[in-house]
Amino acid sequence: MKLLALDTATEACSVALSVDGRIEERFELAGRSHTERMMPMVQELMAGAGLAFSQLDGIACGVGPGSFAGVRIGVGFVKGLSLALDRPVAGVSSLPAMALRAIRGGAPQVLAAIDARMNEVYWGVYRAGADGLPQPLRDEMVCAPAGVPAVDSGDWVAVGTGWGAYPEALRVAAGVEPQLMVPDALPHAEDILRLALPVFAAGQAVSGDLLLPVYLRNKVALTLLEQAALRASR
Repeated sequence: MKLLALDTATEACSVALSVDGRIEERFELAGRSHTERMMPMVQELMAGAGLAFSQLDGIACGVGPGSFAGVRIGVGFVKGLSLALDRPVAGVSSLPAMALRAIRGGAPQVLAAIDARMNEVYWGVYRAGADGLPQPLRDEMVCAPAGVPAVDSGDWVAVGTGWGAYPEALRVAAGVEPQLMVPDALPHAEDILRLALPVFAAGQAVSGDLLLPVYLRNKVALTLLEQAALRASR
C-alpha cells in the first residue's frame, strides 16, 4: 500500500510517505510558510520514491486541533488532491499523533497539550495500547490550563506546547508530576500516517469531501477588551 500523509496544524509542516510499510518523512518548522513549503516537500518525497501521484492508494491528513489557518491549509490541500486523484482519505487528530510519538519512545501514558492561545489548551489523555497505539482515556477538549481534569497517578509523559506555556497550572490541575516533559513536541506526519494505516487496512477511509477539520472551539480570537483583560491578569 502506498500512502501519503501531511500535517500543517501547528507551526510545523511535515509530510510522510509509506510504501509497503516503509515510511519516509520530511519535517520542518514553517512558521506561516506552510502553503509555500508543503507542495515542494511532497514532491521531494514522491520523486525520491519514484512514485507518481496516480500510484497512491490513499492520503492521510492531520485535521487539528491547532492553528485555525494551518488546519484549513492542510485539510484543503488533501481534499483537493483526494478529489483530483479519486483516492480515499483518513483524518487524524494532532493530539493522539503527539501521544504516539511519545509512546514509540517508551511512554506508558501521555498528557498531550497544545497551546490554543487565548489562555487555553487543547488537551488529550492517552495510554499505550497492546497494539502500541494511543488509547484515549477521555475525550479531547479545549479549556483553561487550570481546568483540565485530574488524572490517575502513575508514570506520565507530558508533551506539547501547552506544557511549555502553562507547566505549573497543568501540573496542579492534572494532579501529577510528569516523569518527563517535552514542551516543544509537535505533530509529525509520520505519526499521522502510522495512525491512519489501520484505518486504510480496515477499509474505513472516506471520500475527500467528507474530510473535516477538528477545531474543538469556534471562537478564533479574543476581542480587544478580552485581550486587555488577559494582559492585566498576567
